[in-house]
Amino acid sequence: MRGTVPCLTGLALLAAEPAVAQEFDPGSLDLPALIECRADVPAYNGFAFWLTGEAGAAEKLGWRKVDSNNPFLSQYELEKPVAVFDEQTKSIVFTSSGPMAVLDGVAAADVAKKLGIQPLISSPQKFLGEKVVSDKTESAEGVTFATRISLNVSTVETHPGKVLAGCSYKIEVQ
Repeated sequence: MRGTVPCLTGLALLAAEPAVAQEFDPGSLDLPALIECRADVPAYNGFAFWLTGEAGAAEKLGWRKVDSNNPFLSQYELEKPVAVFDEQTKSIVFTSSGPMAVLDGVAAADVAKKLGIQPLISSPQKFLGEKVVSDKTESAEGVTFATRISLNVSTVETHPGKVLAGCSYKIEVQ
């Protein structure tokens, strides 16, 4: 059995672990830590399960869901700006594996350079860069889990003039 455990979109584990959503305390949310890869996978997953499994979770945080025009991104406007990567934003998106700040008025290459991220793609049409923060493998009871946390900077066509910067939290069951 091999597969990636998604952390927000298509939460297959939600049915398997419904207690996780109930255990999360929204008062403990440190959104900048989640976006900047200063959290661990269990902290992110606890939040992600709560956000997708708790009725009205986004509203409890003062967030408003908005159309991202991108089927791979869930976008929210925040009640108050959040400071991440020395920038301010009131808009965040969630990919299938983590949260990203939507930054305006900055260049993707500049953000990536500040964060020590080398671009995989860097053109006027597209920027994509990644830096692995943590990559480890653990085995328990005959099952191996590969955990990978990476810091990402990118641009997407659906958000012209914006830079997405944030963290990816992935667990692969091998």
